[in-house]
Amino acid sequence: MSLRHLLTLHEWSASEIQSLFQRAAAVKEDPDRYHQSLAGKSLAMIFQKSSTRTRVSFEVGMFELGGHALFLSTRDMQLGRGETIADTARVLSRYVDGIMARTFAHQDVTDLARFASVPVINALTDDLHPCQALADFFTLSERFGDLAGRKIAYIGDGNNMARSLMFGAAKVGMSIAIASPAGYEVEGEYLDLARRDAAEAGTEILLTREPAEAADGASAVYTDVWASMGQEEEAKERMRAFQGFTVDEALMARALPEAVFLHCLPCHRGEEVSAEVADGAQSLIFDEAENRLHVQKAVLLALLSEPV
Repeated sequence: MSLRHLLTLHEWSASEIQSLFQRAAAVKEDPDRYHQSLAGKSLAMIFQKSSTRTRVSFEVGMFELGGHALFLSTRDMQLGRGETIADTARVLSRYVDGIMARTFAHQDVTDLARFASVPVINALTDDLHPCQALADFFTLSERFGDLAGRKIAYIGDGNNMARSLMFGAAKVGMSIAIASPAGYEVEGEYLDLARRDAAEAGTEILLTREPAEAADGASAVYTDVWASMGQEEEAKERMRAFQGFTVDEALMARALPEAVFLHCLPCHRGEEVSAEVADGAQSLIFDEAENRLHVQKAVLLALLSEPV
């Protein structure tokens, strides 16, 4: 069997993702059953960006599966002093059973996977965030069951979350509507690939500049911060551009009565989402955060112990 990585959900089939969800549900229901499943296994965790949920969920996940996780900041590695990604990947492959990386450039995780002889997991790049999207759709499946035919609305920047949600939506049979202000739309290669996935799945991708149009009839309304890590200098400009893109109670009312609110966190109440929505009855943001642990355990089991 060829080496398997998790770099983008585009590369995983709908059936493989459903298998991950089934494993995640089993791990969540009976974690003790899996407490030695990765005994003796180790995961190198490379962080170029700071993290709360990603670091804690992967580190705790490996521990609860009987394995060991090593936190590797680029400030503490030779990678931060000029060692090539290729050499880093080859060296780490001699020590560990898997590599997880949270980086700025997506090419960094692509290169890690190219040169590593162990599985590589994309734990976030500027382009994509597949682990978060998996937790999001798993959370929705817990709430609604079969997701086929439903719609998810994304309000905000056409960033790594928007792209990953596009890929994930097609894999679970959902259509997606993305509302972004001019100049911040999803575009390019990822949009082309996602449209191909949607065509194969019989789902739709709608791009609009109107949040209300995106939210109409949605089962879930999703947003993200207006300025992500690395975009701090653009914050003031983005605050102006995204006026009118706050997910508030009026916007949620455009969605289905049973609709839920999702956010990858951290969230800025009063900016991309109102406090009433973030902390209201429709919000599943902390269920999402918890499910990062369970879904990533399923990913670790799939990649480090046996194929999906």
